[in-house]
Amino acid sequence: MERNLKITIAYDGTDFHGWQRQLGVRTVQQDLEEVARRIIRHPLEIVGASRTDAGVHAQGQVAHLRTTTTIPVDNIRRAIGHRLPEDVTVVHVTDVPLEFHATRHALAKLYRYRIHNDARRPVEWHAARQAWHVWWPLDARRMQAAAAALVGTHDFAAFASAGCTRSTTVRKICRLRVQRHYNAVLIDVEGTGFLYNQVRNMVGTLVEVGRGHWPPERVIEILASCDRRQAGPTAPAHGLCLQWIKYPPDRSLSDGA
Repeated sequence: MERNLKITIAYDGTDFHGWQRQLGVRTVQQDLEEVARRIIRHPLEIVGASRTDAGVHAQGQVAHLRTTTTIPVDNIRRAIGHRLPEDVTVVHVTDVPLEFHATRHALAKLYRYRIHNDARRPVEWHAARQAWHVWWPLDARRMQAAAAALVGTHDFAAFASAGCTRSTTVRKICRLRVQRHYNAVLIDVEGTGFLYNQVRNMVGTLVEVGRGHWPPERVIEILASCDRRQAGPTAPAHGLCLQWIKYPPDRSLSDGA
């Protein structure tokens, strides 16, 4: 009998060329599928909810896997997790309805961007692989004031990098919070979906505000322009982490994803 498994995955994206399988390079999807095939012993595809880019991390990536195996979910989690490389792990596996689709049924995603805002290098805090080192002092309050203009449903064309192939650049940001925690500036972005590099482009723009280069009101003008050239630089990938993905309660069990 066919089963559908929902898998929650965490990984350090530093040495991966993103989530999606690609010829000749290492990806998260490829590593997971190779190990899962050895455990489950039939051809399979692991479909991820978010195609994270090269260098981007995940704490709560979600995927689904269709299978006919009778192995209990806890045994699958342990067997796959034991054989995976050290920079990726399976956090949770659960049976879900056959119609559940990790990508199509996602309601919202939360990304966290971490900035190490200190004159000293982040390696001193063992954070060099997970945070963008910004030397200049950042004013988190100014950044939060600018971030407020991005919350809601807008045309985010000004924050979509070249190569974006989506039919529309309208997206909804449910929450955008900037907070300082000692020498870290954390930017949480929750939305129903994102354009190519949208979060990293928004972060780069907020950093320009935090440095004092632009007033917070400049973000309103950038958004209205629909012109990528008006926005700030693209923040590096290694500061970004996919925290969780939210689903309707009737399509999957509540496991923190």
